[in-house]
Amino acid sequence: MDSKRLALTAAHSADEIKVDDIVILDIGKLCDFADYFVLASCRTRIQMRAAAQKIAEAGKTLDRRLLGIEGEHSDSWILLDYGDVVIHLFHPETRRYYDLERLWGDARRVEWRERLAGAKGKA
Repeated sequence: MDSKRLALTAAHSADEIKVDDIVILDIGKLCDFADYFVLASCRTRIQMRAAAQKIAEAGKTLDRRLLGIEGEHSDSWILLDYGDVVIHLFHPETRRYYDLERLWGDARRVEWRERLAGAKGKA
């Protein structure tokens, strides 16, 4: 399974919903529970749920099984867990509070805007 392709697809799916500040962190060398975090800020609960749904649908097209989803009833965050890729959708204030970019500051950031086409060819 290509975790990078899933992370890139999740970022592009979130971008289609017009979420803000999408970041992919390559955490694979820093921990043993996942390869990538995808972080995004959503302005409203409706946008957050739409992004989660869009990402889950995209995961299905890649034949990826969603292992779990947390925060579905929250106004401030939703987490989609694919095992090797974890997608965090936050309200901006909640994202600032948890500050995963700082917590995982040693993680390499993955440029996602131009990378999906290349990842599709490798999968």
